[in-house]
Amino acid sequence: MLEVAGLCKRFDSLEVLRDVSLRVEKGDVTAVIGPSGSGKTTLLRCLNFLETADSGTLTFGDRRYDLSRMARRDIAAIRMQTGFVFQSFNLFANRTALQNVTEGLVIARRMNREQARDIAMDALRRVGLEDRADHYPSQLSGGQQQRVAIARAVATDPRIIYFDEPTSALDPELIGEVLSVMRDLATTGMTMLVVTHEMRFARDVSSRVVFMEHGAIVEENTSAEFFKNPRQARTRAFLSSIEGKR
Repeated sequence: MLEVAGLCKRFDSLEVLRDVSLRVEKGDVTAVIGPSGSGKTTLLRCLNFLETADSGTLTFGDRRYDLSRMARRDIAAIRMQTGFVFQSFNLFANRTALQNVTEGLVIARRMNREQARDIAMDALRRVGLEDRADHYPSQLSGGQQQRVAIARAVATDPRIIYFDEPTSALDPELIGEVLSVMRDLATTGMTMLVVTHEMRFARDVSSRVVFMEHGAIVEENTSAEFFKNPRQARTRAFLSSIEGKR
C-alpha cells in the first residue's frame, strides 16, 4: 500500500535520514522504534510532507512520486488519504472536541455540517469520548485530548494513520487509555505506522517492527521474530537496555 525507497534528509550538515527504504502493506501495524535522535519523527514528517526530503521515492497506492519534487496537488491528494496524530495533540483550544473533529471534514473536505457531525460523533464514540463532545481541550485530560486527536484522524476514513510518539506527552497513568484505543483500531484492520517508545505496544499489537539508529534502518522483521530472535548485535543491545530499565 505504501513503499518508500532511498529516502534521504539533511538539515544543513546533519544527515538525519540515510537511504531509508520501507514497505507497509494494507492492514499492517508497523512500529518504528529506536533511541532518541535516530530519525523516526523526521521519517513521518517527510511522509506527510511536513518536511521535504532531499531524495527518495514514495509509492502510494498505484502511483509513484519523487519525494524531493512533490506538486502541491499531489501532496493534497495524499493527505486526503492519510491521518496524522501528533505527540502534542495539536487541537484547537477554542473548539470543542466535536468541533475539532468536524473542522477538517467541513473545511478541507467540504462536507455539510450535519454529515460531518454524524461522522465526528461516531469517531468520538470509537475512542470512548462521545460524552465529552462538548468539552474544550482545557476541560480534558491529556489522554482524552490525544483520543480526540485520534478521532480526528479516524473521521477522515484514511488509508493509513501516522502516529508520532502519541503517548510521549502523557503522564504514565494516561498512557494505557491511548494505547487501548490504538489496539482497538488495529483489530479493525486500520493500517498504522507508529513511532513509539512503548515496547509493549510494539511487541503485543504491531505486526512489524522497524529499528532505526543514526538515520538508518538497522533491522526490520515481524514483531514476533524481532523480539524473539533479533539478528543484529545493535538490536540486541538496544532491547537489552530497554529490559534493564523496566
